[in-house]
Amino acid sequence: MPIFQIKFRPVFAITILILGLFWIWVSRTTPTSQDRLAIQAPHQGFLAPQFELKNETGETMALTDFRGKIVVLNYWASWCPPCRAEMPAMEAASKDYQGDGVVILGINAASQDSSQASQTFIAEMGLTFPILFDQLGAVGGLYQVSALPSTFFIDRDGVIREVVIGGPISASHLRISIEQLIGVK
Repeated sequence: MPIFQIKFRPVFAITILILGLFWIWVSRTTPTSQDRLAIQAPHQGFLAPQFELKNETGETMALTDFRGKIVVLNYWASWCPPCRAEMPAMEAASKDYQGDGVVILGINAASQDSSQASQTFIAEMGLTFPILFDQLGAVGGLYQVSALPSTFFIDRDGVIREVVIGGPISASHLRISIEQLIGVK
């Protein structure tokens, strides 16, 4: 009986191995050049994940509303000192590059912030660019935001070209990144 078990185990193992390799070969997919852009992921070189959020007046806005424009998506909260430090540069860039088809889009981490504190922050900073409120943290999860602030530079085709986690982002870095995207036609 032990002789049968010794001969049976290698044959069984080889059969399982061959079937496994066959299954891997049959179920494989061949990537195309379009797959890189078709997969939505919050990383450089991928399409920016789509979302809809409400602004302070309750109007729903979507990222697709800005297709054809350069979008600087800035995820922030009022209690975040680096967010506070970079907001004047965001506001200035919003005004300076508006004619170049650039939109600064602020997303308040409303699931981590109070409505009153965020409204006070917006008024104190004199922010005029669109601010959306992520009440449930869904966009933060979609973009895998791990630190505040987080800034995503999105080109006219909706592809993320740069991600800056943490901050504050300097005014010069902000302007250089925007100007590089303006230069890409």
